Amino acid sequence: MDRVRVRRVNRSGRILPWRLCRHENSANQAIVIYGLLIRIYGRLSLYEDAERAFEEVKQLGLLSDEKTYLSMAQVYLNSRNVDKALEIIELMKFRNIRFSRFGYIVSLQCYVMKRDTGSAEYAFQVLSKTGLPDTVSCSDMLNLYLELGLIEKAKEFITQVKKDGIEFDDELYKTVIRVYCKEGMLRDAEQLIEEMGRNQSFKNEKFNQTLMKCMHGQYIGQKKFEGPAKTLDQPDTEALGLMLNLCLAYCNLDKAEEILKLLLKTASGFSAVSQLISSFDREGDISKAKTLRSMIMKMASILEDETIASLIGFYGKQQKLKHAKDLFMAVRGSSSGKIICNAMIDAYAKCGKPEEAYKLYKESTEKGHVLGAVSISIVVNSLTNSGKHQEAEDIIIESFKRSFELDTVAYNTFIKAMLEAGKLHSAGSIYERMLSSGVSSSIQTINLMISVYGRGRNLEKAVEMLNTACSLGLSLDEKAYMNMITFYGKAGKRHEASLLFSQMQEEGIKPGVVSYNIMMKVYARAGLFSEVEKLFQAMLIDGCSPNSVTYLYHVQAYALSLKYEEAEKTIISMQKKGIPVYCAHFNILLSAFAEAGMMAEAERVYNKLLRDALSPDLACIRSMLRGYMNCGCIEDGISFYEQIKEFAELDRFIMSVAVHFYRTVGKEPEAAGLLKFMNSSGIQFLKNLEIGPKVKAS
Repeated sequence: MDRVRVRRVNRSGRILPWRLCRHENSANQAIVIYGLLIRIYGRLSLYEDAERAFEEVKQLGLLSDEKTYLSMAQVYLNSRNVDKALEIIELMKFRNIRFSRFGYIVSLQCYVMKRDTGSAEYAFQVLSKTGLPDTVSCSDMLNLYLELGLIEKAKEFITQVKKDGIEFDDELYKTVIRVYCKEGMLRDAEQLIEEMGRNQSFKNEKFNQTLMKCMHGQYIGQKKFEGPAKTLDQPDTEALGLMLNLCLAYCNLDKAEEILKLLLKTASGFSAVSQLISSFDREGDISKAKTLRSMIMKMASILEDETIASLIGFYGKQQKLKHAKDLFMAVRGSSSGKIICNAMIDAYAKCGKPEEAYKLYKESTEKGHVLGAVSISIVVNSLTNSGKHQEAEDIIIESFKRSFELDTVAYNTFIKAMLEAGKLHSAGSIYERMLSSGVSSSIQTINLMISVYGRGRNLEKAVEMLNTACSLGLSLDEKAYMNMITFYGKAGKRHEASLLFSQMQEEGIKPGVVSYNIMMKVYARAGLFSEVEKLFQAMLIDGCSPNSVTYLYHVQAYALSLKYEEAEKTIISMQKKGIPVYCAHFNILLSAFAEAGMMAEAERVYNKLLRDALSPDLACIRSMLRGYMNCGCIEDGISFYEQIKEFAELDRFIMSVAVHFYRTVGKEPEAAGLLKFMNSSGIQFLKNLEIGPKVKAS
């Protein structure tokens, strides 16, 4: 009996048609169902399921219908994976699948998303030969030209669209108006707006009504209109933005000001103005951007505090600190609103000016203003990140003295500030104050306190924080677990670290590359290469790609367990796989050979490092000199130092070793000269270094 069976696929539980293709009917039914499922999965954003369905069609030899290909191409387009979509189009061409009109439309969409103008234009030409192009394809082409700044091509395209008599839909209409407004094509804009106003499909739309009413009230060009914004009831923000752009392009600044005032009164007006300024900046339209900013400055005194604060915040995000400051200074005398000060403090912080943020904060608080927990957090965090720990602490102390109302974020910021400053006791005290004030802890609080107690080597307290999180009903995240595991590792508690790592996985948290690396480090420091290898294999099974750090701990584990050959093979395998190798990888081997007195092997590895075009860092150089010193290879050590001294002149250990070497072989002038240089440079000489007992010349 002919029928189509279905089966489940992997863990997803999605149903996919299977095969029963003995007869043509069954095959056709399967193709239809597959195509339908691919489209459904695409609409539900189940892209992997759609891809599996498509692959199964291919494996069953049923991939012959254009619709199946195009369904998959559209799934890829919806997921913004244009390269995969183009692969489908190329596969169709390779298999000589005949393109329908819809096929050319999808091809055009691919090329537009790829920003491939030439291919998009060719696809549009071919599409035009099948009949009048659809309005969506016309809009796609126009948007491509706009995005790439090909304005002349956009104008020519509009002319051709009109000539061909293509009826505009809403999207094409808006796209054409966008071109006219951007280029200041007033008469064309007026004509199109009037045409669309006569069209029953657009006459009552808010977008078109807004455009029509914005054109009334003043002479713009040669046509007089009546009354502007007062008659508008809830105008369309997008239309206002376009008209503002048109007025700026046409240099009708009075009209532009009226529209800007109206725009800033709408719910999403600030966002529209911000986007307009961003587009001017991005496209290098300095004149328009400058004019619009000047208008905003001019009307600053009549704008709502929230609008001004939003604009200052916008400038801060864009790193346009001067514009933020200018706007702030324009309203500072007339408005002392807290929200505006907070926005300016945030702008200073975002633009990397912690001193300015601190100064404004102090000025405001000295005037008796309480800016709130958010601003306090911003200033303290900014000062902490720039290493200004004392200033950060001053604000914390002042906040407590004045009994400011603080939230969880503020307390977390304070704890972090003291942690970064190395004041662990103060961090602990702030946490205790947080608890006594009844402010709720967050998972960030738990993480910070694990770090505080961990750095203070108080592991019992750190573990207590994990239990506290559980008692508060806070779900421990990967960061909290790995933070604790790090401190267990530093304390040599490998068993506890391993148990916690397993517990994390049992809780359903899948380790990432960083977490695997941290756990590998715990074992590598003890030379437990077999444990490192087990983790490496688990990492691969979990789909994590090893990086340079992963291999660093492999090298370390082998070197510490005296498996030098395996350590070196690991470095070689990295190079073959194209994984970056750094001096740190080589230095582990250099240090191991030097410590074992195997200086010939250390020299071989050092020379390999040079052949691999790596510049040895100070750690590598120190390892080599320490090896020569411990083995008593004085002449070899002197020869090595004289080769590298230009790169390591100001290192205390390297220079001190050299002085001892020179003195040991009786080269007092060289020793004295180097010692004099160290003294004049303020570099302390290490007197107690000992040369190995077996002194031998090369």
